[in-house]
Order: sequence, then C-alpha cells, then structure tokens
Amino acid sequence: MQEDNLLKNNQVKVHGRIVSELTFSHDVYGESFYNFNLEITRLSDTSDVLPITISERLIDKEELQIGVVVFITGQIRSYNNYTDTESKNRLILTIFTRDIEILPEENTNINPNEVTLNGFICKPPIYRTTPFGREIADILIAVNRAYNKSDYIPSIAWGRNARFAAKLNVGDNIRLWGRMQSRVYQKKLENGEVIERVAFEISVSKIESVEKSLKETE
Repeated sequence: MQEDNLLKNNQVKVHGRIVSELTFSHDVYGESFYNFNLEITRLSDTSDVLPITISERLIDKEELQIGVVVFITGQIRSYNNYTDTESKNRLILTIFTRDIEILPEENTNINPNEVTLNGFICKPPIYRTTPFGREIADILIAVNRAYNKSDYIPSIAWGRNARFAAKLNVGDNIRLWGRMQSRVYQKKLENGEVIERVAFEISVSKIESVEKSLKETE
C-alpha cells in the first residue's frame, strides 16, 4: 500500500516521437537501462525534447528507432551529475519508464505531456516579475520514493500560481499538476567561456497545499 502511494506521488505521461538513438546508461543488479530523447510538440507548435530512461525488460531494442511514436507512463527521477567544466554537481532529470506503448502515429486525443507530483518544499520559493510584468515563481520540491530516497524536482509557476507559491515555506506539503519542459540557456563559466545548457523543469498549471486545501489555478 505504501509503495502504491509513493507511485501516485510522482506520475508522468508523455506522448511523442523518438529523436535519438538508444544508448546504454547503467546496470542495476544485472538489469540494463538505456536512454533516448523524446520530442513532444506543444500546442504552440514548439517542442520539448525530454530524456527517457528505460529498462531492457520493457523493450525490443530493434523497435525503438528514431521516428517511432510512443506513449510512456512513469516517474520523474533526479540525480546529481558532476561536470568537469564547472567542477560541481548539476541536478539532472529523466523520465523513468514504467510502461511504454508503440503507436502507429501521433494521437491528437492524448494529452502529450502530463505530470502530477505530491512533495515538500525544500528551498524558499523565488518570486520575481519579468520586464513585461509577468509573475514567476521558482519552486524546488522533494518527492519521496521507495527505499527512503527522494527526487528533487524544479518547477516554475506563473501568474496567480506564482503568487500562491511565493507564500509557501520550506517543509510545506503541496500537490501540483503541469508538464515537463526543456529550456535552452547560456551559462557563463568562471574562465569567461559561455556554454549552452538545457534545463528541465515542471511548468505548473495547478498547485494546492495539501494541509490547507488551498487551491490556485491559472
């Protein structure tokens, strides 16, 4: 029962097209895991390219080729990756696949990118406004999973959701709904070199406090 609840705390459904080759990631107790990138089209016709991790037990490696359309359910996982260029750890997100279905073509009736999380605020939210006056709040939440581990997932809220998030405190239990997005940005290193990075985060469409049942919707 507890494991079922932990699974419900972190749910992701994505539907898109494979845009990279399957590459070996790691082994765990003799089980091999692989990575690939999935392109998901937004309503605005722009796209998010998201990292997927999948067990060899779920796939026929010959079937998962570039251009194949798939529907995946799973969880967002985070880990720290040490980078030599910056001499520090970077938080990396991936979608850990629990089930995958190969589709003949993209289905416009499927929500292509749906995330539900239940976790705890682990850093004070950062509230700000853009030069055009749009309100934004950066949120980092810890979502518990099995074996006393947690995933740390950055999220971004807008408008009324941002104002709501600005009032949250470290340790508050929240639920949020949204989509996982990719964002390209430029990072300036200490030596002056500018490199291109890709950040992954949850774009929040709805957020609520679990204890107080306060809801804000965009």
